[in-house]
Amino acid sequence: MLYLIGLGLGDAKDITVKGLEVVRRCSRVYLEAYTSVLTVGKEALEEFYGRELILADREDVEQEADSILKDADSSDVAFLVVGDPFGATTHSDLVLRATQLGIPYRLIHNASILNAVGCCGLQVTLPRMCFFVVLTRNVLPFYRLRGDFILVHEL
Repeated sequence: MLYLIGLGLGDAKDITVKGLEVVRRCSRVYLEAYTSVLTVGKEALEEFYGRELILADREDVEQEADSILKDADSSDVAFLVVGDPFGATTHSDLVLRATQLGIPYRLIHNASILNAVGCCGLQVTLPRMCFFVVLTRNVLPFYRLRGDFILVHEL
């Protein structure tokens, strides 16, 4: 079984109880180390989880996914992600590869950057929709200031 486990946004103790239980029983535990900033060191996570973590960089996940998925059909393998597991498309690709190989998977969600929006004084529910703005050209400061003036916020 492949487990994709969200670690939340803070320290080692932000992992869910369910996530921690899974980490402690897995044969291998990978720590994704490139799509988000880890606020604590790998050693702090290893100490709290009681497990050795294998760092997985972009190349490991995108080019060497087979090594992560190796034996996941017969033993439990965990893939830890800062925030929530589906915060990056690479993690979706890992699930698709597992599915193609007949490897079952489970998700254990956690807080992500969208949950932290309230700390900035913004609300995801206003104006009843959440938008992601993808800039396709350089934005001049005038447009940014005008947007701030009319209370348009970007994440």
